[in-house]
Amino acid sequence: MKIAVSGKGGVGKTTVSANLAYLFARDGKEVFAVDADPDASMGLALGLNAEKLSSLVPLVDMKEVIEQKSGGGGAYYSLNPDVDDVIEQYSLRENHINFLIMGGIKQGGSACYCKENSFLNAVLNSLLGDKEVVVLDMSAGIEHLTRGTARGVDLMLVVAEPTRAGVKTASVVKGLASELGIGKIKILGNKIRREEEKEFIARNFDANEIIGYLPFSEQVWSKSMEAQPNLFGEEDLLEGMEGVYQSIVKEAM
Repeated sequence: MKIAVSGKGGVGKTTVSANLAYLFARDGKEVFAVDADPDASMGLALGLNAEKLSSLVPLVDMKEVIEQKSGGGGAYYSLNPDVDDVIEQYSLRENHINFLIMGGIKQGGSACYCKENSFLNAVLNSLLGDKEVVVLDMSAGIEHLTRGTARGVDLMLVVAEPTRAGVKTASVVKGLASELGIGKIKILGNKIRREEEKEFIARNFDANEIIGYLPFSEQVWSKSMEAQPNLFGEEDLLEGMEGVYQSIVKEAM
């Protein structure tokens, strides 16, 4: 199962991604939490050790590994390099969650970056097994999807906050994801403080598109200020996230 979480910057997609990764791991799945956002803050949201995080190399920056896996430095390179050992060696593992940083995707249209993009594609597409889940914390938008890096997504979860900008970006992401052939796209309303904010999101999307609503959380703000937060635990779950998670499991099956 591969779930991509997207939306406008600041809507809470990284927090939602961390919640999902924890819940799947709690329920016995082997989880690959992939930070595909240039801000690279998913590891902190999961409460992973800051020192270990700082030593984790983004996949796209592994120049020597990419050259080796792609067949050397010549003009010809493998479109499907063997990367199984990369996942084991370059991920940070805690409690059934394997954390990887993708790094900034290279722009299309330039042969210079074909090896990097093929390498990223191979890593992401080699992660899945019968008992494995991939949670992709995307950048603001779906740049990685447009390059094929997140091919085979089972569910695109678009996080929207109750603002005109949040709803507009969510609509654009939803449309682009649909054009790319992603069959299941759901909207998650986040940072809801009042009933009228929930109604605002409901007016902008069809009822069957909305998978749920999450209230604004002061707890998230408090944890974001901690110098070294503890590993993500049950006490860190967003209010209402359990129900959203169960709905996501049903949708992605």
